[in-house]
Parts: sequence; structure tokens; C-alpha cells
Amino acid sequence: MPILRTPDERFRDLPGYTFAPHYLTIGGARMHYLDEGRGEPILCLHGEPSWSFLYRKMIPPLARGGHRVLAPDFFGFGKSDKFTERAEYSFQMHRDSLVAFLDRLGLARITLVCQDWGGLIGLRVVGEMPDRFARLVLMNTALGTGEPLGPGFMDWRAYVARTPDLDVAALFRRAIVREASRTPEVLAAYAAPFPDRSFKEGVHAFPELVPIAPDDPGAAESRQARAVLARWTKPCLLLFSDKDPVLGLAAGRVFEQLIPSAGQMIVIRDAGHFLQEDAGEELAQHILGLLSARPRP
Repeated sequence: MPILRTPDERFRDLPGYTFAPHYLTIGGARMHYLDEGRGEPILCLHGEPSWSFLYRKMIPPLARGGHRVLAPDFFGFGKSDKFTERAEYSFQMHRDSLVAFLDRLGLARITLVCQDWGGLIGLRVVGEMPDRFARLVLMNTALGTGEPLGPGFMDWRAYVARTPDLDVAALFRRAIVREASRTPEVLAAYAAPFPDRSFKEGVHAFPELVPIAPDDPGAAESRQARAVLARWTKPCLLLFSDKDPVLGLAAGRVFEQLIPSAGQMIVIRDAGHFLQEDAGEELAQHILGLLSARPRP
């Protein structure tokens, strides 16, 4: 299994990303993660084709609020190792590596903050070990239960399938809504993990791994997670943006109807699919509000 490691110089002087790196070796590959602050853990999971850089605006206020904030890079992304063989990327591999990460760090009473694939993987793990999680914060994500996720996602899936070499910087240039966030330095930071096409097998694999048929790998486990969420009474916060062409607000309404403790979805205005980039500070304040709320009787 050939493995690539992005050179460290690609990550020098990234805007707002001054966090110390941490690493774990899982299954012979090195996983990178951020670990800031002290207190009960907040686990921030990124999606496609982003990495922990996406959470840089949220980590400082959450850590200052008295919490330990962890943001791993999934294999194939960020500072984590990249497999060069497409077959090495699977829903199961990503699930297993996340569980190994939780086990190695001994994390419990976790507040899960997830977006995009961070939700598909993270919520699957919640479905398997709900007692390990204290709260949920769901943002522009869905469950991979074996049903189509709508035309926006299917268009994205088809686009990646017909694109030999995804231009990550150009993707973020189109996806970031707020002009102040769409700087050349920020776009270069999202592209930094991928010096050339050989580093992008994980990027190109993710859309095809979303279960869209009942028998697709991961679909049954995601349906199990849906059943667990249908009984979820611990705190849950839904933060979905108004300008997400991939999932739209309809994805948030699914969770609004499914999760008993979710309450009303909060719509983040003037934000796209990567709402952490467009509105990171605002999201952090909503999460701090959830963390400070008194438990329900």
C-alpha cells in the first residue's frame, strides 16, 4: 500500500492556522490532528475536500470557552497520510480510523461537530456507540442510508467522476460565499495538502463512497444510526446554511424531524456549503450557547 505524505513546507504560513500539529499512527499510516484547550472534548470533523484548516476560526473561541477542541484530518486529507490506491479508501476504513482515534485518545462525553462527510462518518459512529457522545452539532450534512441525497449532491458526484484532476482551490473559490474569506491565501491553504494528482485519490473517492442504494457499503450501518438518532434526547443543534447548493436546507429539515431534541434548525445566512469558512465565529457562538445550556430534566 504506497503512502504519500505532503511535505511540511506546503503548510507554512497558512492564514490563521498557527496550531501545533499532533500525530497518531493508525494501521501503519500517520493521522494528523489538532488538540487545543482543556475540558470536555469537542470533536470537529471535516468533509470533502477540506481538512482541519476549515475549523481554524472556530477552535480559538471554543478553546477559550473552557473546552478541549480536537480536529483530525481524515486519511487522504490535510496533513494526514494519503493512500495512492483508490481501493484503500472505503466508508469502513474511514469509520475504523475514527474509532481508533477516539480509542487511542480515550475520548468520552464528546460533543460532535460535523459537516459533510464528517457527519456521514461521525453519525455512523454515534449510532454504534451513542453513550460515548454527550451532544451533537450537525452542519450541512446527511446520513448515507442508501437513498439519493438530492440533485445537488448527484450533480457533484457526477462532476467529480468526470473530472480527472479536481482543482481544489478553484472549487473553494466557487463555494465560499463571503468575499472577505475568498482570498488567494485561503484558497491556496485548501489546496496545500495536494501537491499533484497523486495525492488526491481520497478526494476523488469520497463522492463515490456515499451510499445511494440500500445495499451500498455503509448503508445498513447508517440506517442503524438513523434509528439511534430517532431516540436521541441529549442536546442537539442544527446549523445549516442558506446557500448550500450540495444539500440545501432540506437536509437540515430531515434531522429537524428525526431527532427529538434537535429543536428548530438555525439557518446561517449568507453562507455556503463550507459554512465554517463563511461564518466560523458565528457558529462557535452558537455552539458555546449549546454547551452552556442547562441539561434538560
